[in-house]
Amino acid sequence: MRPNPLPYLPKLRRMIQGMTSAQMPSAYNAADVEQRIYQNWQSNGYFDAKIIEGQEPYVIIMPPPNVTGELHLGHALEKAIEDALVRWRRMSGVPTLWLPGTDHAGIATQWTVERQLSAEGTSRHDLGREKFLEKVWEHVGRAGGAIHEQSRRLGISADWNRLKFTLDPGPSKAVRTTFVNLYKKGRIYRHERIINWCTRCVTALSDLEVDYQDVAGNLYHIRYPLQDDPESSITVATTRPETMLGDTGVAVHPEDERYSDLVGKNVMLPIMDRPIKVVGDDALDREFGTGALKVTPAHDPIDFEIGERHGLEVFNVIGLDGNMTPAAGKYEGVNRTEARAKVVEELNQLGLLEKVEQHLHSVGHCQRCSSVVEPLVSLQWFVNLGGVEESDSIAGKAHAAVANGDIKVVPERFTRVYLNWLENIRDWCISRQLWWGHRIPVWYCTSCDHMTVTVEDADKCDSCGSTDIEQDDDVLDTWFSSGLWPHSTLGWPEETSDFKYFYPTGVLETGYDILFFWVARMIMMGIENTGQVPFRTVFLHGLIRDATGAKMSKTRGNTLDPLELIDKYGTDALRFALTTGTAPGNDLRFGENRLEAARNFANKVWNASRFVISGLEGESDLDGWYDLPSVEHREDRWIISRLDQVTVGVNESLRNFELGDAQQKLYDFFWNDYCDWYIEMAKLRIRSKEDPSPLPTLVHVLERTLRLLHPFMPFITEEIWQNLRSRVPLEGNSTESIMVAEYPDVENARDDAQAEDEIGLVMQVIRAVRNIRAQLRIPAGQRLEAQFEANGMQTIIEEEAEVIKVLSRVEPFHVVAGGAPANDLPKSVTLVVNPLVIHLQLEGVVDLSAEQERLRSELDECVQNMVRVEKLVSNPNFLGKAKSEVVETEQARLQDLKERQQHLIEILEQLAG
Repeated sequence: MRPNPLPYLPKLRRMIQGMTSAQMPSAYNAADVEQRIYQNWQSNGYFDAKIIEGQEPYVIIMPPPNVTGELHLGHALEKAIEDALVRWRRMSGVPTLWLPGTDHAGIATQWTVERQLSAEGTSRHDLGREKFLEKVWEHVGRAGGAIHEQSRRLGISADWNRLKFTLDPGPSKAVRTTFVNLYKKGRIYRHERIINWCTRCVTALSDLEVDYQDVAGNLYHIRYPLQDDPESSITVATTRPETMLGDTGVAVHPEDERYSDLVGKNVMLPIMDRPIKVVGDDALDREFGTGALKVTPAHDPIDFEIGERHGLEVFNVIGLDGNMTPAAGKYEGVNRTEARAKVVEELNQLGLLEKVEQHLHSVGHCQRCSSVVEPLVSLQWFVNLGGVEESDSIAGKAHAAVANGDIKVVPERFTRVYLNWLENIRDWCISRQLWWGHRIPVWYCTSCDHMTVTVEDADKCDSCGSTDIEQDDDVLDTWFSSGLWPHSTLGWPEETSDFKYFYPTGVLETGYDILFFWVARMIMMGIENTGQVPFRTVFLHGLIRDATGAKMSKTRGNTLDPLELIDKYGTDALRFALTTGTAPGNDLRFGENRLEAARNFANKVWNASRFVISGLEGESDLDGWYDLPSVEHREDRWIISRLDQVTVGVNESLRNFELGDAQQKLYDFFWNDYCDWYIEMAKLRIRSKEDPSPLPTLVHVLERTLRLLHPFMPFITEEIWQNLRSRVPLEGNSTESIMVAEYPDVENARDDAQAEDEIGLVMQVIRAVRNIRAQLRIPAGQRLEAQFEANGMQTIIEEEAEVIKVLSRVEPFHVVAGGAPANDLPKSVTLVVNPLVIHLQLEGVVDLSAEQERLRSELDECVQNMVRVEKLVSNPNFLGKAKSEVVETEQARLQDLKERQQHLIEILEQLAG
């Protein structure tokens, strides 16, 4: 037994309080259990991480949800996975920290409050910055933290004493320190560049905050007359004719023979009637449109780069509010959408609109509000990330950390995705035109134009000493502060005891959809600030979809509220349904059928445990049940061998982050091996008072399985474990909660191949008889006479005769040596369970002729369906046009039909024999 490294005080004396009966309730009621157990866990300090020098800790920093957010299924999946990992490591004796927190969510929170103000007939501009921020803090005070209370209902064992918020003093100091350090290194700069602008949120967006959607639009072909020959023209093609008002050039490929003689000449910009230059640029795609590109440096990223290369002017013709600016001439003040129609109309009147083609193109939308994003040239703050080929650049170090294996990505296929993204990264726009968030720590001096950049609030210019200074109005991108989360929450930039002990962290678990938004930022910022990777492993889970594979969304009406699901099914069922049978990085189809199956499993665990525990009343001969070093009975040896194999497999799966596989192993073992087989076998021995008693083994396997299951189903396992320990001593183990009990692992497995082979044969016999009974529709109460040709297995069959008779309902029961003449069973069916031959008497039980006719009819129908489905799934048109889930369904159906066909053929052969 390992010593308990966590001195929990005060010790919990009994977790089942107020029970009026020594018997477990007949049914498990999650609502009666969960809150009581969670309060006991928390009040006894079981979630609190302890610094134990000399022991390497296991650390997960919880991805911070929005401070005013509400729990959704994605959160529930994330927390179920992380809690399982944390509970497993904690039970394994490792000092464990799971640190929770919330994010201020700049755009989302500000937008919510602005909508509230709008409903009241006012705006943030009416209030002013200070009063508006007071309103936001009031909102956060009302709604903030609700998601953590909701998370507690999931049973998560986070260290709530270390709860952090991105705007707390500690993380805020980390943000300012990072900004100032990067600025002093020359890695942060302010520049006028093309950025993504949301006219609804009125702020800049990073490239990652833009969702691209295919939109059915038009491609407009417009003639630009030559300045020195108005009768001649060059035709450009554009999807955004309103931006032509800001054109300052036309670009062509220098090797395009159609336009080579025009490079260096001027054309006249229609409507605006100003000359603009034709430039030759290698970036041009000669095959798109006409091969000539109108260049609007202020409103297109590619055009901006072309403009910089050729020194073209920049005219912002679309303003921050989405309306046309004075630079748009007569269209000043017109909304950009309306301006498009008016410009097209005027071009048509001028005879310069050559043609209009329908065109499907990708259009950027604000991830937050879905408004069309406007590329604009604006003065913003950027982080220079450098290139991956630069070993000392921010991007280069983040690339090397994963490429060299310092950070492992699970599943491995996302490693290449991450590296590819970094290999094509651009500088990061970090300023946002918001009021809620980390205000940029830069003060501008109106006396000498100097910028003072400092961690502490500045009261004077650090160049000329003037007090006439103003702080930058903008705030930092939310992902800037989130990128510091693993080290800022542990105390950096101070050398706190938490930072020194718990950093670098162990695992970062999150959805693959924010691999770039957040994970890459943390790796870049963690290495830059601390010189160390922020975590050793990135574990990515997939997205939750509905039962048909569609993305869940409120507009589709297919979302499920996890709190409602907890009320209906219980927390353990929800957690188990979300995480069983899933693989890292794969999307999950989720419906109530999964929840019902998980609840059924929880009920199975409860009922089986109740049977075992009720059988302990008055029993005293349980010595050695806890460790159970050796057993004699074949059935006991078999289940112990299986238990140890499952224990090894579950730990291996957990080490490989295959939680779904670990749970599937436990599900199959408990439901099939333990409940369906071992308990049923044990019941017969208990009734006959057979020696040795199966009770020590029953209890041993149950208790260990509860501990194995606990990380995944914490509440029900705790409740049962407490019921169990109130009836039998844990033999020297003073642990008072299952969550800090030792997690089972095996050094010397009690493997017993002989017992597994022998019990496996018995199980095959019972299954074969049950299958034929089901196929021939023999009533459950009808017993069949059976004769066994043992062929060397006579001892096993005779010793397990009672099990076979009761579980397969065969009697009389005869065993003969192989080759011995059979008793007179003239109308029997013969089953072969190698090496056994089983004869079942059907005379007076089944009309064999009628059954054979029915089965042949079923076989014919099965073959017809199989031919039809096989033809469908081999049709290239079907495979090319049908949805993948439909194809998979039909392929699975074909496999089922093939198996059904084989089964029917075997049954008919048995009846014919």
